[in-house]
Amino acid sequence: MSSHSFFAITPHGLGELAEKIGADVVSNGGKAVAAAITINAAAPLEDALPGAVAFIDNRRYARFLASTRASAVICEERYVADLPEGTAALVHEKPYSAYAAALDLIYPTAAKPEPVTGESGVSPKAHLGEGAALEDDVIVEAGAVIGRGAAIGKGSRILANAVIGENVQIGRGSVVGVGASVTHAFVGDGVIIHAGVRIGQDGFGFAMGPEGHRKVAQIGRVIIQDKVEIGANSTIDRGSNRDTVIGEGSKIDNLVQIGHNVMMGRHCIVVGLAGIAGSATLGDYVVVAGQAGIGGHTTVGAGAQVGGGAGTHTDIAAGEKVIGYPAMPVKDWVRLNMRLKAMATQKTKKQD
Repeated sequence: MSSHSFFAITPHGLGELAEKIGADVVSNGGKAVAAAITINAAAPLEDALPGAVAFIDNRRYARFLASTRASAVICEERYVADLPEGTAALVHEKPYSAYAAALDLIYPTAAKPEPVTGESGVSPKAHLGEGAALEDDVIVEAGAVIGRGAAIGKGSRILANAVIGENVQIGRGSVVGVGASVTHAFVGDGVIIHAGVRIGQDGFGFAMGPEGHRKVAQIGRVIIQDKVEIGANSTIDRGSNRDTVIGEGSKIDNLVQIGHNVMMGRHCIVVGLAGIAGSATLGDYVVVAGQAGIGGHTTVGAGAQVGGGAGTHTDIAAGEKVIGYPAMPVKDWVRLNMRLKAMATQKTKKQD
């Protein structure tokens, strides 16, 4: 059985594929090759079979070029001479981006969650609350619940057992995955919400005192702008007294926690197991790596990068790269660890 048997495949002629992804077709002899080859799969260089397209965007995989069986490889021009005879090069200055475009063409249903019950329209086993409004071509699968007054835009999909809360609005062409829940939220167009995501539950707010901790009602919303993607089992709390906002084009990995009142800019990346505490602000194009923690009421400037496992407690300047706990500029972290290593080595020698 093919490893790609879960996905519908749309074969493409080599020339057609090259044209659509903006690549030039050449052979390892520098001459154009015939476009009659049909591409019907994608695979890594070392595993690819005839009919497949592969790519290389990292020199460490160059050792697989000479032995690849792929019919075509998306690569920069410098790798063309390394390909075996009969393997075409699809030359592109950004191979990984071109490969992503090729995947969209060959596997057109793989980029976002697909319906699991095969139903079209609204399933008779779904529940629509009073006043719920659905535009054309909306799919609501079995077990899904659409709350009273909710609105779902054209072409959106609410998959099996998902729950859309009262008065929630979801834009056009968006997907809410299996078992996800969206409450107290406005969601834009082209948003992908994967399985098990929880959006709009109340944030962690308590007035603490010797007599106990009094719960503070969370009365804000979640605003998710267009083309955001939220990975499986991630959570985004609604605001306490203002909104939690996720900026346009931001991509959030699996198992991420985003607290109440967080303001995230456009096109941010947040990797798995990261946590962003309440009222933190992230500028545009911020990267938060895996298992990093962003302290509450702090600001991470536009374009800053927070390394894996780092913990921030103060503001991070725009464009700065930090790592460690507590987080510090990468160059300082490297110097510190080199000094600690030298001290440990010197102590060991003295003990010997």
